[in-house]
Amino acid sequence: MATIEDIAKKLNISKGTVSKSLNGAADVSETLRKTVLETAVELGYTRRPRKQEAKHLCLFIKNMLYAEPSDFGYDIVIGFRKAAEPAGFLVSVVPLDDAIQTGFTYDAYMLKNNFAGAFFLGLSLSDPWLGQMQTSTTPAVLLDNYVKINPTTCYVGVDNNEGMELAISHLKQLGHRHIGFLSGTLGSYVNHVRHSAFFDALRKYDLPEAHHLAGNAVYVSECLQKHLPSLLQAGVTAIICGHDLLAHAVMVHCQELGLRVPEDISIIGFDDLPICAYTTPALTSIRQDRTQIGKSAFYAVSSLLAGVPISTLLLHTQLIVRQSTAAALPAPKIVQLPPVSGR
Repeated sequence: MATIEDIAKKLNISKGTVSKSLNGAADVSETLRKTVLETAVELGYTRRPRKQEAKHLCLFIKNMLYAEPSDFGYDIVIGFRKAAEPAGFLVSVVPLDDAIQTGFTYDAYMLKNNFAGAFFLGLSLSDPWLGQMQTSTTPAVLLDNYVKINPTTCYVGVDNNEGMELAISHLKQLGHRHIGFLSGTLGSYVNHVRHSAFFDALRKYDLPEAHHLAGNAVYVSECLQKHLPSLLQAGVTAIICGHDLLAHAVMVHCQELGLRVPEDISIIGFDDLPICAYTTPALTSIRQDRTQIGKSAFYAVSSLLAGVPISTLLLHTQLIVRQSTAAALPAPKIVQLPPVSGR
């Protein structure tokens, strides 16, 4: 394990300067501090906690609401803290922006702020730190993101394949054979997984599958204006959405078009947010227990800190059936009229 003396020799500076840089002293320039931190990471230096000092964890959040009980991230944050704080850990919630990611590497930022490990919510595939986690050494648990090979990272979430199979099975039992899927952009790992899971489930239940049965877009408005009309023209009788807010928007738009939900079109969401019980009609959704996800993320972090290279931790899903799904309308019967006799 590298020491402060090793860092000092590498940079040809005093041990005192290294120590002050690592501890955030005001009389050290930001440029020098960054150089010391990055050199410390390069050499494999690890800050030793003082006796009786609680370990400090960071919960990074990007592209996700979490302040209100109705927000997707709220219960996840609560669950993580409920597990971490009784175990003696301090938890800091840090909104993650591009300035943080470009200012320091992930490992250097964690060393600078004395964080032992992190839990990430909302990272996209284009985030710089996600790319760095191929080789990072600080324990990191990621919601709905998977980093291969690195034994200091772990993917937590729900079994999206199981969730999609529950939804498709439910719709098939109701007589639906033409089912569509709408989701956000494929710029996130979880959207890729759910997109693939949709087609896998169609194949498993021997239902028609074609690329035009799925649409994805960055903005909800694009899904409503471009992809929803395409699905309706293709004759789908049910639509599964990648998240509940999109499902609610699709439901409202279908009603504005004069379609009855669920009589004319059945709709299923994903996540089971509190709003699902109060939409008109109440929304059928695939539930992921967000409080338990938060707790599981802490268990994963603590495992990584103990040197246990846990890779993936997925929770089971549950289909919550409400009033937005119903039996598919039978195809209209063609009545054969008797031939008109000639006179």
